[in-house]
Amino acid sequence: VQLVESGGGLVQAGGSLRLSCAASGFTFDDSALGWFRQAPGKEREGVSCISSSDGITAYADSVKGRFTISSDNAKNTVYLQMNSLKPEDTAVYYCAAHTTCARVVSGRYRYRGQGTQVTVSS
Repeated sequence: VQLVESGGGLVQAGGSLRLSCAASGFTFDDSALGWFRQAPGKEREGVSCISSSDGITAYADSVKGRFTISSDNAKNTVYLQMNSLKPEDTAVYYCAAHTTCARVVSGRYRYRGQGTQVTVSS
């Protein structure tokens, strides 16, 4: 099983980034995929999730209205469009897979990627 993230980087507050997660090695169509983040000294926080079977999405309150998750099932890839970024969004973002979105947005995972750093400067 592999989850490979890309798209992190350094951006100024108010800017945008798009994260991608390419998944392989498991049944993509029966899974929930999403993102959690972890900043130094802080607890893991579930960010967003999408159910591959029906496209239902979920978001943490801290990112609602700013982040959008989407998926391309033909490519087994999940995307996270992050707009209006704030310094408090700075963290390592991990792609995560589990059986349900409820588990992913609670920060749990069955599989996860290596993470990609997102840094938002003020």
